[in-house]
Amino acid sequence: MKYCSECSAIVQLKIPEGDTFPRYICESCQTIHYQNPKIITGCIATWQGKILLCRRAIEPRYGLWTLPAGFMENNETAQQGAARETMEEAQAKITDVKLFGVFNIPHISQVYMMFSGEVKDGKSAPGQESIEVEWFEEANIPWKELAFPVVQESLELHFLDKVRQRVTVHYGDIIRDLNNKVTVNRY
Repeated sequence: MKYCSECSAIVQLKIPEGDTFPRYICESCQTIHYQNPKIITGCIATWQGKILLCRRAIEPRYGLWTLPAGFMENNETAQQGAARETMEEAQAKITDVKLFGVFNIPHISQVYMMFSGEVKDGKSAPGQESIEVEWFEEANIPWKELAFPVVQESLELHFLDKVRQRVTVHYGDIIRDLNNKVTVNRY
């Protein structure tokens, strides 16, 4: 950040009085510009025991498979965001939307709120951000072609819940170290 969004003056990165983190501060109007993690909301959309995946038509990870998910918008709930993203990316309307898991991804300052829901009529089609959409049974999930670790974690936990015959709200951290190794901590 270079300029204040309130008055257009140049900002400086420093720790405000009474704070512990560096923030961009406008020397002219004294506005403190907080930067906080982004919330991503998404859905494990199912129909007749199959999972709906989207092949990405955008970067990052163009061409790889993902669950419908994206940045939460202002003036919507996380649950509404999951339904919106499923409609935008897969042209699928979900019902019975329930919280599935919350995953912290601190190295990119994101928090994923994943939901589960049933696709109303099994209808789906690629949205603008998807090359294609497809229904997968567990045995056919393209595990090596998944776009993000949080997608793999969500799917693994979904199938674990099916084996255990119980639905659990999951919570965990997905950590990437300096050597690009991913570690998942489940709580």
